[in-house]
Amino acid sequence: MEITGKEDHHISLDAASAMTAAHRVSAEGKAGRAILGGVFGRGIIDDILAQPGCVGIRYYYGIDKSSAPVLVLVGVTADNNDIWQGTIAEVAYPCPPVCPEPNPLNR
Repeated sequence: MEITGKEDHHISLDAASAMTAAHRVSAEGKAGRAILGGVFGRGIIDDILAQPGCVGIRYYYGIDKSSAPVLVLVGVTADNNDIWQGTIAEVAYPCPPVCPEPNPLNR
């Protein structure tokens, strides 16, 4: 599959809200242990996207040393390959504890 960097990934707020609500009511969410989300600063996103040949970002699910779920980010080339020898990111600020004010995606 060729990746152009122009793919349409938009969804509605209603769809996004339904997805995040489903996560919050999952078994882990009911137990109060769910990571609701996380934030990556623009700098690391810009660093990944600035790599030669990078047209997008792929995420991988992972588990950190404390057994918490994480996302690992890596650049992707047009021929759908990871730029695994370049900049790779993980150290997001998870919610909780770093959460925004209540909104349709997190309440």
